[in-house]
Amino acid sequence: MAFVVRVMATGVFDLLHPGHVYFLREARALGDELWVVVARDSTARKFKHEPIMPEAARFQMVESLKPVDRAVLGHEGNIYDILDEIRPDIIAIGYDQVHSEERILAECRKRGLATKVLRLPKFEGDLVGTRKIVRKVAEWLALQERLDKVERGTARRAADPPTRRRKRNA
Repeated sequence: MAFVVRVMATGVFDLLHPGHVYFLREARALGDELWVVVARDSTARKFKHEPIMPEAARFQMVESLKPVDRAVLGHEGNIYDILDEIRPDIIAIGYDQVHSEERILAECRKRGLATKVLRLPKFEGDLVGTRKIVRKVAEWLALQERLDKVERGTARRAADPPTRRRKRNA
């Protein structure tokens, strides 16, 4: 029987972006199978932010990605309980994830796992974070609103009848 190296990656994956794709491709390259734990809404609120997309939609998006062999929803409560089910050989964490490598290793050892924990390097690029995407969309919407006001003002002035000026007696 061949030994399969199981890699686990976790995240909220709220608005999928190139940084997520990079993270999952790099994690997949570390082993034979990539299992991705998609954070529950309650976990996202606790560790990051109020999710924009509900967990079921985030799960469905992640599950459909090419590097992902299997996606699962995380556990509510103790986020480390999923380790007992997946039993990963390697855990890949993103450069910006708040997780402590030492804490993850301790949780793995407590469960009898000889798991390695690897923090992946940062992906450089535009729009590589949910907050960056949201900010860009907000800027775009604000610009559209300003343009609409200008266009409405121009249209209104064009529709108004011309006003006559009185000649002054000099």
